[in-house]
Amino acid sequence: MATASPPARLEPVPISPTEGATVFVALRDLRFAKGRFTLMGAVVALLTGLVLFLYGLTGGLAADSSSALAGLPARAVVFGGPAVSFTDSAIDAGQRAAWQAAADARPLGVSMTRLGTGAGGAASGTGSGGGRAASSVSVVGVDPALQPRATVGDNPRPGEVAVSAGVAAELGLHPGDPVTLGPARLTVSGITPDRSWGHAPTVWTDEPTWERIGGGAQPSALVVAGSGPAGKESAKALDAASHTRTVTLDASKSGIDGFSAEQGSLTLIQGFLFAISALVAGAFFTVWTVQRKADIAVLKAIGAGSGYLVRDALGQALALLLLGGAVGAAAGAVGGAVLKASGTPFTLDAATVAVPLSAMVVLGLAGAALAVRRIVAVDPLTALGAAR
Repeated sequence: MATASPPARLEPVPISPTEGATVFVALRDLRFAKGRFTLMGAVVALLTGLVLFLYGLTGGLAADSSSALAGLPARAVVFGGPAVSFTDSAIDAGQRAAWQAAADARPLGVSMTRLGTGAGGAASGTGSGGGRAASSVSVVGVDPALQPRATVGDNPRPGEVAVSAGVAAELGLHPGDPVTLGPARLTVSGITPDRSWGHAPTVWTDEPTWERIGGGAQPSALVVAGSGPAGKESAKALDAASHTRTVTLDASKSGIDGFSAEQGSLTLIQGFLFAISALVAGAFFTVWTVQRKADIAVLKAIGAGSGYLVRDALGQALALLLLGGAVGAAAGAVGGAVLKASGTPFTLDAATVAVPLSAMVVLGLAGAALAVRRIVAVDPLTALGAAR
């Protein structure tokens, strides 16, 4: 009696990525589940817009707090003690002499006061009787050669002050006008581009005049503008000998009151938003992959490889992230332009748009990649009911 031969085992027939329906899986999903993908795209757009707002605001507040310092043509700042703080630092005569003997170090004084128009304006403020006006300003006393070049008039000589364009417009000042800066009476020498320190518009004077305004106050720091000690070791040796601390110009920004706390808080919020974007994308595509498990099994049963299906799913995620991110970035850029026009400190340039958008796409893809890895584990036999 002849025995029946076992049934032939069905093997999936491989197909190339250019054949079959798998080429269009991602696009068909996008068209079929419009509501789901529109909702997810809206979430991506909102997150991208929010991150862009925070990124631009972070840069704008940083510039509004430190642009006067960042614009100095210096490579290092010397503080008169271990702390990096313009408020707590003071350079004494011995420290100044030691550094100036070894480097092109020039004294820098910083203070906050009120700038008034006319004699006694700073004390009286704006009043109907005197017709004078006053504005809170940051006063930077430094060698005029290191100050921003005046666009109208000249840089200040002793007994003069150069005011920023915003302050000049607010108070109606022109070169030659008398002003009061704290207790001192000075003359406006010129109008400079807008710079600020600690969110207060900056006016510029020479360092000896700054000392007179402050009643003989010592300089807050020294700026190393040109030649100096060769190498970090020489700078460290000079710091140890003169009891000072030298940091780079960029690192010295943390010495401005509130700068580090403000920037740290905003940067932390940005980091949380980036993490949330990755989690949201990962959660969405995890659920989506689970719901499509049977479809994926069918595609595998007819020969679609796991690698191709993973690439297809990541292409779908990339399309969603790019479209939603682009919409959010465009909306954020328009909103940022409106904020900037209203006077809010906001940085709006190519990096403000490109960095948040790129980060959202990359992190979203990372989250999606963790989700779609489930495709590799899908058994094609589930398409034939073997798991039932």
